[in-house]
Amino acid sequence: MRKHLVLVGGGHAHMVTLENISRFVERGYKVTVIAPAVHHYYSGMGPGMLGNTYTPEEIRFATKQVVTQQGGGFIKDRVTRIDPDKKLVFTQAGNQFDYDVLSFNAGSYVPMGSALEDSETIYPVKPIERLMEASERLKLMFREKACTISVVGGGPSSAEVAGNVWQLARQAKGYLPKIRIFAGKKFMARFPEAIRQRIFSVFRRRDIEIIEAGYVKTVGEDKITLETGDTFDTDFVFMALGVKPSALFEASGLPMGPDKGLRVNQYLQSVAYPEIFGGGDCIYFENQPLDKVGVYAVRQNPVLLHNLMASLDGKQLEPFDPGPDYLLIFNLGGRTGILRKNKFVFGGRLAFMIKDYIDQKFIRRFQAIEKI
Repeated sequence: MRKHLVLVGGGHAHMVTLENISRFVERGYKVTVIAPAVHHYYSGMGPGMLGNTYTPEEIRFATKQVVTQQGGGFIKDRVTRIDPDKKLVFTQAGNQFDYDVLSFNAGSYVPMGSALEDSETIYPVKPIERLMEASERLKLMFREKACTISVVGGGPSSAEVAGNVWQLARQAKGYLPKIRIFAGKKFMARFPEAIRQRIFSVFRRRDIEIIEAGYVKTVGEDKITLETGDTFDTDFVFMALGVKPSALFEASGLPMGPDKGLRVNQYLQSVAYPEIFGGGDCIYFENQPLDKVGVYAVRQNPVLLHNLMASLDGKQLEPFDPGPDYLLIFNLGGRTGILRKNKFVFGGRLAFMIKDYIDQKFIRRFQAIEKI
């Protein structure tokens, strides 16, 4: 019987493996990709899609098409748990798959806290498809009335969402909204003061309010309440409280890190099950805990490809080196960005142009595979 490689998720860390599925097939291996959607949306360009800088088609990768045209199998479904001892994968639709080698790029989710999960006016910033829905809903809202848009969270995603909502409203040519960020006790607390002050300066000119009066206690469809008891009216809410790894590792009894991500060693390999690998937001790299940013998923690509093939072939694995400090650029809407590399920080149109160039180069490389 042919050895079976199962890939859970078609995200950034699996991109190079997806590009090379034909190599696995040519060696006689069976490949199955299980993902919740036929397209993968590039999260680095998600806020730009929200602000109408990019269309949905410009930031997505045709996962199913790329897999099937190379001889792999694609299953549109969501993995809920695995049995690592029996080497079985179980899905939401009730399917099960056996595997010889398994790799996770299952992504992360935004915890909703007290917010209503099925509300038409409360949206998490992930998955990226939800930003697409939110953009269309907001365009209609801006044409109908003056409204208040709230962003709950004090990190980079809250800044990018708020800035791109501001851009979207100006393009809609309707009523201009009041935009508030509920940032807890300190906005962008993990970042240098130079970055904080640059964002404050940009948002002050746009009348985007940043509230650092305390943490949010409850989120309703028309009201936000802080732990202090203060309340604020709202018409639309984005939940940007940071991300957590998929819950399937806990459901599967796999070794996890403190963030409940799949605990992996230097080879991006489960510390308990050598046939299981992973990359991106869903893992906890025990050698050096990593920030949940796309650059690490991109750097993990060639290592995952090598190690998945080596595991099937019975050959030596290659260690993952996280590399040097990464370039970080935030898209604040209005074709404005903030760039940081090591201790160097600057902002403005040039920062956005650099981000736009890098992002478009990345997504176009993988979109080109669709035409092969």
